[in-house]
Amino acid sequence: MAHYALINKDNTVVNVITGVDEDIIQTDIDGTQVGGSGEAWESYYANLPWNTGLICKRTSYNTVHNQHIEGGTPLRGNFASVGGKYDPTFDLFIPIQPFPSWKFNYTKAAWEAPVIKPEDTEEYVWKWSEINKEWIKVTI
Repeated sequence: MAHYALINKDNTVVNVITGVDEDIIQTDIDGTQVGGSGEAWESYYANLPWNTGLICKRTSYNTVHNQHIEGGTPLRGNFASVGGKYDPTFDLFIPIQPFPSWKFNYTKAAWEAPVIKPEDTEEYVWKWSEINKEWIKVTI
């Protein structure tokens, strides 16, 4: 199954739905053939009566930080998340910003802290402190 993000006029993702794989062709209730490409299904889902005013873009739950977790081709930077944004200029999904001080890296399609995170170990992990703008060591 394929996934599609529904996006409002402010480029905010308002819903993510499970839909038909892009290469499938189906006959609609009125006898019209639908599908055959990702763009065709995007158009179909965007034009459903309850999606009026929304645009639709295919998204892949296998894409994280502009990498495909199974070695395939990444799609639009990240899997779309409700409340996240779609950037039409870069054609990618931007997750919700985790902290106000973090900046988005478009190459990595990831939010980054203003300070590089130290490496986690078996004894401790690092957690971000927005108040201090630093990583705090937490013992496991």
